[in-house]
Amino acid sequence: MTAEPTPTGAAFSPQDLALAAAIHRYEERLAKDPASLGFALLADLYRKAGRVDDAVAACRDGLIRHPHYSTARLILAKALVSRQDFAGALAEIDTILRSSPKDVQCHRLAAEVHRRLGRVDDAVRHLEQAASLDPGDRESRALLGLLRAGAAAGDSGVARLLADDTFITAAFGTLCLDQGLADEATIVFTRLVRKDPDDLGARERLETALRARSRRKG
Repeated sequence: MTAEPTPTGAAFSPQDLALAAAIHRYEERLAKDPASLGFALLADLYRKAGRVDDAVAACRDGLIRHPHYSTARLILAKALVSRQDFAGALAEIDTILRSSPKDVQCHRLAAEVHRRLGRVDDAVRHLEQAASLDPGDRESRALLGLLRAGAAAGDSGVARLLADDTFITAAFGTLCLDQGLADEATIVFTRLVRKDPDDLGARERLETALRARSRRKG
């Protein structure tokens, strides 16, 4: 099968075509059996395809029939995060954690949402839960080392400099990012967010630093 060009002239990737085929397949299955739990998988496929509103609608419709299906509620929370409805996402996360307080994925997502809202201490609390529940969760442990109040201590020369508040500035954090020092940039912007949780610029740069860190690891 030949990929049809998009309106911009670019061809669909094989991954896009496979995702579209999977969506079509699960839409047909759900049409035949509207009460099926398959709505959650369809919603997740929508989310991965960038169809966030469809993902939210599918989850909410399915949760009317299956209100205790925590996997669907977690997918809904992820979709709400994608459209930056953080309050809505936290409401779904809180619902899950009330019945399943040891849900590791939920704690990880809660940490992300709180971090993006500038609530570093709440993010740390959920990361601690995730790391405790899953001893093999090295990523949560690594993030804890960066987000905790004493994260400025470290082995690199730049990290040692960060013990001095003189260097805790947006300009220095941006310089760290430009130099590929994602961990150090994360420390700088975390401390700036701690000082002022409403500093949208610092919060955005913190997320940029964390994405840079993930790309480096990947």
